[in-house]
Amino acid sequence: MTDRFELRKVRYMPTKLEPGILYVAKEFGAAAHLCACGCGTIVRTPLDRWSLAETEDGASLDPSIGNWQEPCRSHYWIERGEVRWAPKWSSSQIEAGRRQEEERLRAYYDTRDRKHGGKMRRFWRWLKNLVG
Repeated sequence: MTDRFELRKVRYMPTKLEPGILYVAKEFGAAAHLCACGCGTIVRTPLDRWSLAETEDGASLDPSIGNWQEPCRSHYWIERGEVRWAPKWSSSQIEAGRRQEEERLRAYYDTRDRKHGGKMRRFWRWLKNLVG
């Protein structure tokens, strides 16, 4: 079991992750670590869905990390490098959490689409960048 995570900034994620290291590739908006319970599961936390804060005491990820699809079903926060365990969730709590997360993501992407001119405008910008 891991009690603490050290922040390691990388350009690309390594093929083999070490326990107790929170890898962050900011250029690609990605963070990853091995599950704090010690099961060895790779936990990926895209930085468009989790916020990363860096302090002198260590890194924090928000919201919590819930490994509901894994046998360990670990649920924890990383706050200032420390692992703070949350109570285990029941299957009904997990389902409610998933629905809430889906609603939060839908609202986030709807707002982002409106701010950036919608899907068609994003497609047009992508096509212009592709052609040069």
